[in-house]
Amino acid sequence: MYPDSEILFPPRCIQQLRDLRGPQWQELIRGIAYLSPNQEEVLAFGLMMIKLGSCLTCDLDSYRASLGCCTCARRTISGFKGDDTALIELYQKALVDVHEYVTRTDLPLSVELLITEQLTYPVRR
Repeated sequence: MYPDSEILFPPRCIQQLRDLRGPQWQELIRGIAYLSPNQEEVLAFGLMMIKLGSCLTCDLDSYRASLGCCTCARRTISGFKGDDTALIELYQKALVDVHEYVTRTDLPLSVELLITEQLTYPVRR
């Protein structure tokens, strides 16, 4: 078992991705890095990273899992072939998808509570 691996992209890795791309990317990361994990922006960023990094196909016995989620995320962003604008567009699409989902009226109670719960975390800068 690898202690730094989780099932899906963890928000704790967002800050580590800041300096991997240009100014547009850095601005995006600065805007969401310290938000609560239940904020739409953070959920959308996670969705984007899950899709880009193929988190759903990761297995605890895989090489990617042995690297840990943050290292895998850094490799994913560093290796992205498009420019920052393309990454921002992927994020914006994920943000629309998340917003459409969380504004539904038929959400399971557990999801509704997770989204509306005011989580507070210490800010580490």
